[in-house]
Amino acid sequence: MATGVPKTKWESKLNSHAIDAKPTETQILWQPYEEKGLPPNRLYFGDNLPILATLLEDSSVSGKVTLAYIDPPFATRSVFKSRAQKDAYHDLLEGENYVKFMEERLILLREILSKEGSIYVHLDENMAFEIKIVMDQIFGKSNFRNWIIRKKCNPKNYTRKKYGNIADYILFYTKSNKYVWNRPYQPWTSERAKQEYQYVEKETGRRYKKVPIHAPGTRNGKTGKPWKGMLPPPGKHWQFPPLILDEMDARGEIYWSPSGNPRRKIYLDESNGVPIQDIWLDFKDAHNQNIKITGYPTEKNPDMLAQIIQTSSNPGDLVLDCFSGSGTTLAVADKLVRRWIGVDNSVEAISTTLRRFTKGTEPMGDFVSKKKATIKHGRLFYQGPLQAQKEEVEIIKDFCLYVTESYQGELQN
Repeated sequence: MATGVPKTKWESKLNSHAIDAKPTETQILWQPYEEKGLPPNRLYFGDNLPILATLLEDSSVSGKVTLAYIDPPFATRSVFKSRAQKDAYHDLLEGENYVKFMEERLILLREILSKEGSIYVHLDENMAFEIKIVMDQIFGKSNFRNWIIRKKCNPKNYTRKKYGNIADYILFYTKSNKYVWNRPYQPWTSERAKQEYQYVEKETGRRYKKVPIHAPGTRNGKTGKPWKGMLPPPGKHWQFPPLILDEMDARGEIYWSPSGNPRRKIYLDESNGVPIQDIWLDFKDAHNQNIKITGYPTEKNPDMLAQIIQTSSNPGDLVLDCFSGSGTTLAVADKLVRRWIGVDNSVEAISTTLRRFTKGTEPMGDFVSKKKATIKHGRLFYQGPLQAQKEEVEIIKDFCLYVTESYQGELQN
């Protein structure tokens, strides 16, 4: 961990103001009893700007983060409270102050990312468009990958004169054109598979669909030459050289229409599933009493985080969330065998994360028994009756809790 006060400056293309972020002194508030060395996972309690500057000076982190996911304030001019009606965080910045707040952090996040790194920024309609302009400048328009639309809730029965607001947005950028990408798929349903793969091969019983064996654009090489006495259609070329097409035909992978038009067979049993597109309908926020949550406001769907983490990182990679809130990103990353770093400046957020690490989540509304974690002499003590769990909770303890200033007291859970 770097110490001292060196300055980190990066000239923003957006408005050419220099980012002057000073690294901060930190101390370990808690670490596992049995650990002789420090574990790789870290949870920071403090302002994320100086902490990001500190991480930028840390050779074990800087340039080594494969994935950053952040769910920052949305510029709603609101104070969000937990289920226990405690202040969780303030979302009061707006306009140019909000843009500057985000720009400073995005600049540092870009520098911390590895060359193969990706960043996902979760926002709503308040500032998503402004922040996209900022990210185009910081990451480069060529590194913009997707504007993901997430269905966040069930349809609303509005009395206002407007369409129901049921979506928010995730901006997906990469640091370069060479980045970790494990394409996500949905499994085929029987109905959809039959609709997409309409034909069944008599000899094998395999279900397949027919696709053209040519592609747009003329070619002067082998893919532009005749195959079986025919040229590709005007303005097209064969997708494969004639020799490869001969081999495919010999294996029975070419379908010949009665008029002699060749098409390629694509088999269902060779498909990984339905590729995920940029509209996500299956990751709504908690919407019924049976869904398990922490009780922290605006916590996101863990299945959504799992998809992002599995798509844009590999086991053992480092994942960063500097607006970590209830710790969803951290808990999911840990389960998926990624290293992680979380940062939040809210006592309620850190308390909720510690409780999640120790007790897991509970069905909505099931937050009756008061429990609390106490930090004493650098150790974490958790008090209160254990709640009966239908599923065994995997306790997360392989991490260090850092603070940027001395903190004594109880972290209410």
